Amino acid sequence: MGTERKSSVEISEPLLDDSEKITAVETEEAVPEWQDQITIRGLVVSALLGALFCIITHKLNLTVGIIPSLNVAAGLLGFFSVKSWTGFLSRLGFHVRPFTRQENTVIQTCVVACYGLAFSGGFGSYLIAMDERTYQLIGADYPGNRAEDVKNPGFGWMMGFLFVVSFLGLFSLVPLRKVMVLDYKLTYPSGTATAMLINSFHTKSGAELAGKQVRCLGKYLSISLVWSCFKWFFSGIGDACGFDNFPSFGLTLFKNTFYFDFSPTYVGCGLICPHIVNCSVLFGAIISWGVLWPIISTHAGDWYPADLGSNDFKGLYGYKVFISIALILGDGLYNLIKIIAITAKELCNKRSKQADLPVIREILDAESSKLAMEQKKRDEIFLKDKIPSWFAASGYIGLVAISTVTMPLIFPPLKWYLVLGSYIIAPALAFCNSYGCGLTDWSLASTYGKIGLFIIASLVGSNGGVIAGLAACGVMMSIVSTAADLMQDFKTGYLTLSSAKSMFVSQLLGTAMGCVVAPLTFWLFWTAFDIGSPDGPYKAPYAVIFREMAILGIEGFSELPKHCLAMCCGFFVAALLINVLRDVTPKKVSQFIPIPMAMAVPFYIGAYFAIDMFIGTVILFVWERMNRKDAEDYAGAVASGLICGDGIWTVPSAILSIFRINPPICMYFGPSSSS
Repeated sequence: MGTERKSSVEISEPLLDDSEKITAVETEEAVPEWQDQITIRGLVVSALLGALFCIITHKLNLTVGIIPSLNVAAGLLGFFSVKSWTGFLSRLGFHVRPFTRQENTVIQTCVVACYGLAFSGGFGSYLIAMDERTYQLIGADYPGNRAEDVKNPGFGWMMGFLFVVSFLGLFSLVPLRKVMVLDYKLTYPSGTATAMLINSFHTKSGAELAGKQVRCLGKYLSISLVWSCFKWFFSGIGDACGFDNFPSFGLTLFKNTFYFDFSPTYVGCGLICPHIVNCSVLFGAIISWGVLWPIISTHAGDWYPADLGSNDFKGLYGYKVFISIALILGDGLYNLIKIIAITAKELCNKRSKQADLPVIREILDAESSKLAMEQKKRDEIFLKDKIPSWFAASGYIGLVAISTVTMPLIFPPLKWYLVLGSYIIAPALAFCNSYGCGLTDWSLASTYGKIGLFIIASLVGSNGGVIAGLAACGVMMSIVSTAADLMQDFKTGYLTLSSAKSMFVSQLLGTAMGCVVAPLTFWLFWTAFDIGSPDGPYKAPYAVIFREMAILGIEGFSELPKHCLAMCCGFFVAALLINVLRDVTPKKVSQFIPIPMAMAVPFYIGAYFAIDMFIGTVILFVWERMNRKDAEDYAGAVASGLICGDGIWTVPSAILSIFRINPPICMYFGPSSSS
């Protein structure tokens, strides 16, 4: 998945460091026709893995909002599933079709497209920000927060919404695939790394390593699943019991959310995410829960009324939410301007180079000649199965027409001309995001979504602006996110000798799966758990943040607590300055400067998951010092196993909750009383 998609923060990194050392693809290898690259068994595996990763993404979205790249897990499990199936049938004497790298690429593309909608569909952000719980949490008497601006989740309308908006991004940039991949030769680091992973699976030595990685993933998946099941027995009724509330560092720090909650998911995230991300999260937790909130709470009765509830926006809760928003917007705005500047500079450089190309004659040695032949074959296969521009244009126009009519029926405050206006400018924004993602591996889909949210909310005003802004955020996020994902997949397909047409079709099929599977798996959470409760495990932190952004777009800053606006401005400027420092200092210095977007997450949620992720990063750091090769080969598999095992347990846990079967024991910790 490309990176940040992430309304929630999504952190990803290239799967391998040296993105230029692509495993050599044998030029004599027979390449299947594009129709043969898409198989029934591949689609079945894609649907099953897509459902699993949707559950994992929902869990992360509704708890902390940090979503690591699951590409390694998707690639490993896809390869393992089909290989196991074909091996089983072969032993029974059946003739089975060989499992090719092209089919592997199609499965990867399908899975990523499917579970990508669990993020860009807004189930942890803009869609759930419309619900009654979030409205009540902000307060019925809060200016701009109207009871009319409530739309509770419903499986039918959510699925319809996804079908209406999710395909537009796929058609918006298809005609530019040759320009982006062949002419500009954009690297798309995650797409390149995924191709390297898939190519390695289909070599003898790579297949052996993949087998070991799968066994490692299975081992830690089993451990994580058993541990999550064991924890459930002690979690009791309510939100104060069990290992999730274990005061690891004492009760005083526990009250300030500093404790280790024994979560395999967050430890796994710490193993996958770069060290600087994990340290930034912990640094943000220390600044907020260790310093800032305790200081502000001493001014209760002066800066804000002392008798307010813990979730009242006129009190400490308001500082938590709005300072988080300031950091997120500061980081997002800086990176948006930076990516646009890089894109404009690169485009100018390309034009100037093409205008004055020298004629070079060189004698190629055997190795260079072989590489040139491989590249020529890749180019031929990539351009062989053309997707006509008229097809892409007519598909986009047709979907725009359907969406322009349908969106106001789902969200009445969002008028048809606002929807049409969004779709007119969306391809340009999708191009900027896809180009920037190709250069930096950083997708700014959520930033574009927030810009759309502010603009539409302010245009519509107090009479429906909240719902209109949140819906417009979804429209913009879906288009720019899926467009960047498609270009990543084209790059992966190019490097694995997969047809561009099979990549496009598998994206369409994966997106169609996601339109059903993502709302279906979310409905499991919505039915089984208390989503949005500020004291429960599924806080849905970005629901409150996105609704407050929409209200800010309408009402401005008049109702913030005392000194809150000044603090927000300070943290907004700090986010800009920190990003400037990261870019102007040498790499040996900048690698230690924290990332404001990652720092912002614990400001609102708490410090507990920062402890878990930091433990993950310490484990990886020590592992790398002891045996770097082992760490590079197996850290992703260990992390994926921990995350997947905990994610799988979510399903039986939800079923038990639906049938009102409660854990038998409540393990609770409190101060000892003197006799």
